[in-house]
Amino acid sequence: MGARSILVAMLGVAVAGGSAFGAREYLDRSRAVAATDPEAALVSVIVAGRDIPFGQAIQPQMLQVMSWPRTALPPGAITELDTLVPAPGMPPRRATREMAQGELILASKVSAFGEKVTIVQSLGENSRAMAIKVDAETAVGGFVTPGDSVDIVLTQGGGETLRAITILQNIRVIGVDQDANRNNDQPGVAKTVTVEVTPEQSQTLALAQKAGTLSLSLRSLENAADAPLDSIRLTDILREKSPVAEPTQSKPTIRVRRANTVETVEVE
Repeated sequence: MGARSILVAMLGVAVAGGSAFGAREYLDRSRAVAATDPEAALVSVIVAGRDIPFGQAIQPQMLQVMSWPRTALPPGAITELDTLVPAPGMPPRRATREMAQGELILASKVSAFGEKVTIVQSLGENSRAMAIKVDAETAVGGFVTPGDSVDIVLTQGGGETLRAITILQNIRVIGVDQDANRNNDQPGVAKTVTVEVTPEQSQTLALAQKAGTLSLSLRSLENAADAPLDSIRLTDILREKSPVAEPTQSKPTIRVRRANTVETVEVE
């Protein structure tokens, strides 16, 4: 039984190694064909052969080689397979951004060989990551996922002084609890939500968390231009009647003919 297990393990390693070797050979041949394209204006580039999630190790079987117009080649585009795929026994490079199938592999979207990939790589320039304490009620019932955009509402006070105000708008969610995978669309009750903010917005959030309760308002994919919102107090919504507009009562009318002219007149 032990010998059989060892044999199965060795066979698995051999199959995996053969797959990686075959993928590398295929990419090398594809690159050679692209490089000899009769149109000198084309250059061979490496693209994602399938969707590559954030943090995924880059493997040869995930990649494809295709021809690309030299004049339209963006800065940082990877054209050499050896700069992306590790040599045998070496640690891999990892995706620091989510990449879709067919997308150009850019140097800014992959880590160095063996480099640790964290949520820091998903932040924009001069941005900060900050966590907000939430629960099922304040996090849209758990339907907020990484990649969503939200407004952040502060509720503070008590009794008739209770008020709410939207303190930040169109804020990107980059993590829910310990999960930063944008492909994860499964709802769940989180304890913290991590958002991407500017340094000034991080100060606003720090004060707001001490001042009251923060709630998230999930935005649609088509975000309209934002406008400042006034705070609303409890007394503003405690009305004698509901805010539904009452239908207007139209006055009765009669038609009056004067010579060849017909006129509609309201009856008082």
